[in-house]
Formats: sequence, structure tokens, C-alpha cells
Amino acid sequence: MDSALSIALSVALGIGLAAAAGFRVFLPMLALSIAAYTGHLQLHENFAWLGTASAVATLSVAAVVEVLAYYIPAVDNLLDTITTPMALIAGAVLAAAVITDLPPVVRWSTAIIAGGGTAAITQGITTLVRAKSTAFTAGLANPAVSTFEMIAAAIMSSLALLAPLVIFCVLIARLMRRYRAQSR
Repeated sequence: MDSALSIALSVALGIGLAAAAGFRVFLPMLALSIAAYTGHLQLHENFAWLGTASAVATLSVAAVVEVLAYYIPAVDNLLDTITTPMALIAGAVLAAAVITDLPPVVRWSTAIIAGGGTAAITQGITTLVRAKSTAFTAGLANPAVSTFEMIAAAIMSSLALLAPLVIFCVLIARLMRRYRAQSR
């Protein structure tokens, strides 16, 4: 694959996973860990530990606990204050883990600014939505907000991981069309 395309895809993957981390910190990390563990995704060598069975197990437990904790009244608002800095860190880590073809300074700058920034923005919006939900419904609508956030994190993580495959298939289809057009 072309180096520029590879870099662009890895940055896009990192930003997509980072955005998902703004909804739930551990779901996108778990998705990344499973993809790496099953051999579907290559991580930067410094993040190879994310592709181990112990990382998958640990992140599975963390994801389940995080998802369930958001359904406990008052705990959900407390978690928003705790997960805001965690989302920023997770976004940067997720981006740095998948950006493999850039020099360290560029990789980390991109990971912190694009990955951490995207996760922080997403987390900030979800925190604001939950605060408004708590204020206007006395917390009665918070489980619906939590469900939406969980689904959004799962869908965004899946789409981020599938995007390179979709782009590859589109490129192959275009190349095949050009070849057929030239051979006529």
C-alpha cells in the first residue's frame, strides 16, 4: 500500500477510535485490542501489549464495568468528571497505537492534538448532554443518554476499524474498472 495512503488511513483510524473514546473510554480500547489480538490490525511496536490476551481480558472487564456504572444514578455524573481526562489520554493512546509510519515527534503530536483533542471534544459534548439531561429530567433520561453513548462508541469503533477495508475495496474496484476500460 502506498505510504501516504497508509499514513492517512492510520491517522483516520486513530481519530475515529479517539472520537469513540469520548463516548466510552474502554470500548474503543477493547475493540482495538481485539483487532490486534486476532491479527487484523498491526499496532506500533510500543503498543504491542494492547494486542495480548491479558489486555483483551482486562479491557473487557473495564468496558463492562464502565458501561454498567453509567446506568447508576449519580455515579454517571461522577464518572463524567473522572472520564474527561481519561478520554483525552485514551484518545491520544489509541491514535499513537495505530499511527505506525511516522517519526515519533510527528506521531505523538498527531496523537495528542488529533486523537486527544477529538476525544476531549466528544467527551465534553457528552458531559454537557448528561448535565442537561440531569437538570431537565432529574436524571430520568440519563439511562437513554448512556445507551446512546454506548451504541455510538461501539459503532464508531467498528466503523473506524472497518474503514481501511472499505477504502481498500473501493480502490480495488476502481482499479478493476480502469483495467476493464483500457482492455476494451
